[in-house]
Amino acid sequence: MKNRYLTLAALSGVLLWAPLGRSQDAAAASTGGKIGVINIQQAIASTAEGKKALSALDVKYAPKRDKLQKDQADISALQDQLQKQAATLSDDERTRLTRELDEKQRLFKREQEDDQADFQADSNDAVQRIGQRMVKVIDNYAAQNGFAVVLDPVAVQMPVYYVGKGVDITDPIVKLYDQANPVSGASAPAAKSTAPAGKPAAPAAKPKP
Repeated sequence: MKNRYLTLAALSGVLLWAPLGRSQDAAAASTGGKIGVINIQQAIASTAEGKKALSALDVKYAPKRDKLQKDQADISALQDQLQKQAATLSDDERTRLTRELDEKQRLFKREQEDDQADFQADSNDAVQRIGQRMVKVIDNYAAQNGFAVVLDPVAVQMPVYYVGKGVDITDPIVKLYDQANPVSGASAPAAKSTAPAGKPAAPAAKPKP
């Protein structure tokens, strides 16, 4: 149970910040650039800020951890008592102890789940705060060192933290899709005219990266 408090790498593995960065630097890598990899959780936990956040979480949740350990010991002692004295306990005493055990186990489970949820929320906040800044560092480093793509091979869904210019194929894919799936009422761009142009349509909202 203690190890749960001692590592940010024990999180769900889902990084909450935007997984994709696009460098606007003219020196950004082209499709011929290198491919880099990074263990983002290990990197976060290895920074000075990550170590500080890790230590603060350990201190904050130490009392809760100690209480859970004590409650667990009480439950184990009660289980041993029921097992060792099964032949000598009266029916009433056995029933009382069994109910007491059930209640202790129920409360322990609820406190453990609440504690885990609180710890997870605090941990995610720390990881997100550090991770957002780290992604910018990755973006700049990759652009300056000729990386076309930086990936996290440890992550479950292989998030992409950096894409060099020329690697992002979003725009050409959109154009090809529109050509293959024309929308009724849409038309190809007309030849340039001297007639007054109509009021332009409001631009579509850009999707968040």
